[in-house]
Amino acid sequence: MADQQASQQINIELGEKEAEGIYSNLAIITHSPAEFVIDFTRVLPGVPKARVHARLIMTAQHAKLLLRALEDNINKYELKFGEIKVHGEPPSGTLGFQQVHSDEKVH
Repeated sequence: MADQQASQQINIELGEKEAEGIYSNLAIITHSPAEFVIDFTRVLPGVPKARVHARLIMTAQHAKLLLRALEDNINKYELKFGEIKVHGEPPSGTLGFQQVHSDEKVH
C-alpha cells in the first residue's frame, strides 16, 4: 500500500491571482497545541502599521515538514548561488524570523 501512495500524483492548479504571489518581508509565527499559524505581512519604511496579507494555518506535523522542505531548498539554493547573507546578523544567525511568545506583543 505504501508503494501505491508513493506513486500517486496530485494535479495542483495555480489560479491567475495566486500566481502573482504576495510579497512579504515579515512572518509572524504563533502556535497552539493543535496548529501553527503563520501570518505574512510587509513592513514599509516610514509606515508605522502593517497589515496581514496572508495567513497559513497548519498542523504541527505539516509545520515540521515545511521546515524540512525549506531547509532542503535553502541548502540547494546556497550550493548553486552561494551563502544567503542576512543583513545585520552574523553568518550563523537565524533567518530573521523571531519566536513570539503568547505573552509578548509584536510591534
